[in-house]
Amino acid sequence: MDNTQGLALGTVLISRSGRDKGRRFVLIEIVDHEYLLYADGDLRPVQKPKKKKIRHVAVTREILDDIREVLLRGELPKNEELRRALAQDH
Repeated sequence: MDNTQGLALGTVLISRSGRDKGRRFVLIEIVDHEYLLYADGDLRPVQKPKKKKIRHVAVTREILDDIREVLLRGELPKNEELRRALAQDH
C-alpha cells in the first residue's frame, strides 16, 4: 500500500505521536512508501531532519510554495526560512 499519494515536498505536517506531538513541520523528503523526513528549522533543523512513519503525521492541505521551490531544485532551505514560513502560515 502506498501512503505517499497526495504528499508534496513543502507540505505542512502535524506530528500525531512522539514527543513532538502536535508540532508543525515541513515535508523535506519522501524516503519510501512508509517513511518521510521532516524539519521545522527549530527542534528539527534541516541538516538533521526527523525520519517518521507517514501514518504518524497528519497531512494538512497547506503547501509552502517558497520552500517547495527550493526543495525541487535539490537544495535545502535555510532554517530561518522554515521557521518564518511556518510562523506566517499559522
